Amino acid sequence: MITFVGAGPGDPELLTIKGKKAIDSADVIIYAGSLVNPAVLSGAKKGAVIYNSAEMNLDEVIEVMKDAESKGLNTARVHTGDPSIYGAIREQIDRLDEMKIDSVIIPGVSSAFATAAVLKKEYTLPDASQTVIFTRMEGRTPMPKGESIEELASHHATMVIFLSVGFMDELTKQLIAGGYEEDTPIAVVYKASWPDQKIVSGTLKTIASKVKEAGITKTALTVVGDFLGDEYSLSKLYDKTFTTEYRKGTEE
Repeated sequence: MITFVGAGPGDPELLTIKGKKAIDSADVIIYAGSLVNPAVLSGAKKGAVIYNSAEMNLDEVIEVMKDAESKGLNTARVHTGDPSIYGAIREQIDRLDEMKIDSVIIPGVSSAFATAAVLKKEYTLPDASQTVIFTRMEGRTPMPKGESIEELASHHATMVIFLSVGFMDELTKQLIAGGYEEDTPIAVVYKASWPDQKIVSGTLKTIASKVKEAGITKTALTVVGDFLGDEYSLSKLYDKTFTTEYRKGTEE
């Protein structure tokens, strides 16, 4: 059995209980060493064989899994955050399916949610934004038609932008071209939940220079939108005049 584990954003205590059990009981561990905090492997049992997939290609990763399976060993494939977001797990699972090797996925805490937590912000504020877009800048991996930063920015939704901090000048230009105002708030969080975490806040007009000054070039998440501001409406959920299934609202 191959168990794909979401290792969380970095803090070992943000690893799920189920994920920790899978890692600690695994005979073979393959982890994304360029992103996963090695501390999440601290409970690995004695004798577990550990591979850093940053130094491996897809064929090599699959071969390790296949060999472990042939020996009746349990394998933990450890990805950063939650593996459903930019985790490159589908290509691995498809190969395993072809070989009739079973796999399961244990979800993890995404860096998107760790970022919101350290900023003490809520992505979906009434009358500010009720939609969250997870995306990235086009790089060596092209973007599908209709998914450019400029096109997505036209929705004025909350945007959580992965893998793009190294292109901040171009990113902000595309966000503004898409319809965001120059004074739209934006934040960059480097290694959310890690000991060396950094937070840089500003506007679309100022953030590029601030990020450059902070020396952040990778391993950071960019979030943009009015949810970072101070103008929003209170929720109906706790409005004393609003009737819900569980309580009757009062008249003003």
